Order: sequence, then structure tokens, then C-alpha cells
Amino acid sequence: MFGIGMPELVIILVIALIVIGPQKLPDLAKSLGKGLAEFKKATDDFKQTIDLESKSAEEKERLAKLAEAKQQAEAEKAKQAEELKAKVEGQGAAEPTAQAAQAAQAAQAASEPEKKSV
Repeated sequence: MFGIGMPELVIILVIALIVIGPQKLPDLAKSLGKGLAEFKKATDDFKQTIDLESKSAEEKERLAKLAEAKQQAEAEKAKQAEELKAKVEGQGAAEPTAQAAQAAQAAQAASEPEKKSV
């Protein structure tokens, strides 16, 4: 504690006893203890505030990354749907085969749940 050993602490207490007097020394020690307790409480509150702010910033960053990933996934899904649609149209729009019809239904079913959740 500040490089003060036991002999130095005893000397400080003896000097305080002489200067302040034995009647006021307990009151002074009590006031000093309360002040240190308040200081410790204030530093703990400050630490909690800093931790809360850093967690909040991390959460915002994580949400931004999730939103970006969602946009990329939606773009990829739209691209796949367009490719599938082009493939179906390429096989002949007049008489689509059973596989093409199933593929179109699957693409439509895959895009519908996302519309509901957004």
C-alpha cells in the first residue's frame, strides 16, 4: 500500500495522535473510512458504466454484422431464384416438366417464409 511499511505507519499514527489529539482522532478515522468507502463505491459505479457501454457497443456491432449477413443471404436467395426461373423458362414455357414445376414450387416456398418473418 503506497510502499508504507509497518514502522512508517506507526510513526504516522503517533504524529496524528499528537497533532489532532486523542478525542478527535476516532472521529477523523471514521470520516476517513467513510470517504474511502464512498470513493470505492464511485469507482465501482464507474467501472460498471464502462463495462455496460462496451457491451452495448459490442452488441451494436454484432447486430450490424447480422443485418449485413442477412442482406447477403437474401441477395443470394434472390439470385438462385432468378437462375431457377431462367432455367424453368429455358425448358419451355408451354409445357414445363414435372421437375421444373417442382423446382419452381420449391423456390416459391423457400421465399414465402422469409416474407412472413420480415
